[in-house]
Amino acid sequence: MTSSVSSPSIGTSLMSEAAYRDLWLEVLRKIETKIPRSQFITWFRDTAVLGFEEGTLVVGLPLPMSLNWHLEHYRAMTLTAAQELEPNVRQVVYQVDNGLKDDRTRTFDLLLAFPEQKRRKLPGKQEVKLAEGIVSKILSPRYALENFIVGSSNRLAFAACQSVATQPGGKYNPLFLYGGVGLGKTHLLQATGNAILKQMPKATVVYTTTEDFANQVIETVMNQKWEQFRRRYRLVDVLIIDDVQFLANKERMQEEFFHTFNALYEDRKQIILSADRPPQELQLDDRLVSRFERGMIADVSAPDYETRLAILVEKTKEYELFIDMHVLQFIAEHATKNIRELEGILMQAVAQYELEQRMPTVKSIADIMRKLNKDPHEEAEHTGFEISPKRIASFQDVMEAVSRYYSVSVADMLGQSRVREILIPRQIVMFLCKKYLRMSQTRLGELFSGRDHTTVMNSTNKIEEKLQNDPQMLREVRALEKELDLV
Repeated sequence: MTSSVSSPSIGTSLMSEAAYRDLWLEVLRKIETKIPRSQFITWFRDTAVLGFEEGTLVVGLPLPMSLNWHLEHYRAMTLTAAQELEPNVRQVVYQVDNGLKDDRTRTFDLLLAFPEQKRRKLPGKQEVKLAEGIVSKILSPRYALENFIVGSSNRLAFAACQSVATQPGGKYNPLFLYGGVGLGKTHLLQATGNAILKQMPKATVVYTTTEDFANQVIETVMNQKWEQFRRRYRLVDVLIIDDVQFLANKERMQEEFFHTFNALYEDRKQIILSADRPPQELQLDDRLVSRFERGMIADVSAPDYETRLAILVEKTKEYELFIDMHVLQFIAEHATKNIRELEGILMQAVAQYELEQRMPTVKSIADIMRKLNKDPHEEAEHTGFEISPKRIASFQDVMEAVSRYYSVSVADMLGQSRVREILIPRQIVMFLCKKYLRMSQTRLGELFSGRDHTTVMNSTNKIEEKLQNDPQMLREVRALEKELDLV
């Protein structure tokens, strides 16, 4: 299925497909330097230049749900990049072409075309070798300061991480983050490490856990390889250690960590730590606690409703799935424990959509919560949300669902446009209303700007034929049927 925005006349191509590919690759190279890698890979995967004539550059997108995001966030950036390479470009328009997906004759494998600048990954381990004797856990590229949702519960911690990323080893050294499970500490730790590497690509940034540090101490004691141990943790520019509360009651571990801390601190190397409690509440040697308190201490607490909702909105963009805001509000209102709970429920909804082609609704989310032993019915009277009994979809419901799914306006579907990108959604509305709402062809014709009933009949017949021969159309219509709870 094909959908587009804007409707310039793109006639015979003035460039070959090879030239289109070359131009788009250069545009991508410019864009890749301006946005986080995770966003670049997500939103520019399977994109291509489809046409260029009379100053209009047509960019192809593989999914309808990518359209609005590109229009809002990337069109200006894409236009600027294209104009730097081809001054004759005056505007960028988008066209959805499902055939682009994994079509390497027109698109690029971004992971191959833009390889991440990684150090050597150790076989069989989630670790990377930075230098001789220096090993770190892999920093996930998914974690970036740019995609961390900031709210009242984490604003200070986020600001401190930004400062450290800009000036490692500066006034916020050490940086100590504390808070409960699943609140975003690991995201901030790894995002800060990624930000430092982005600014200082040659920096030696080691990220590890207290458990791994303790295992290294034990192995060193057994093998007496102290020089190797000290090299691993002291000849670094940045040391990031998660969950230091697990050093409690381990005297030898604390002793070695104390010396490691001192060596790095005296060399003005950045130390970033996390724990589930503030330093003074940890069962650690007083010398360690006092050193932790020399720097910046910031807590990461449970997110408030607004932050939870913002996190859900951001995650749906990552998954390239547009979920009704009322559904996201329902999740944010009920999933109050931590961010992992939020993401767990959302992941269930995404799986439901991908595996069953079923758009999430308040009812389906309530069912998911019930399976996870969190029954929203018990809290409904306190939250102001009601889970309504099933009702029959209306004409307006069908129009709005199709409008969201295909990124076309209701007004355009009701209007006279014969452009394919409007025509197909309009025909699907007619098909669904005739089949499930039992609306007559005459009545549908009246609602669609006074069209003749034969026009409606031809439209519904065309969709029925397509459903027999077009698997993509079948998936799209089935998704709409389930979203509207028609089946």
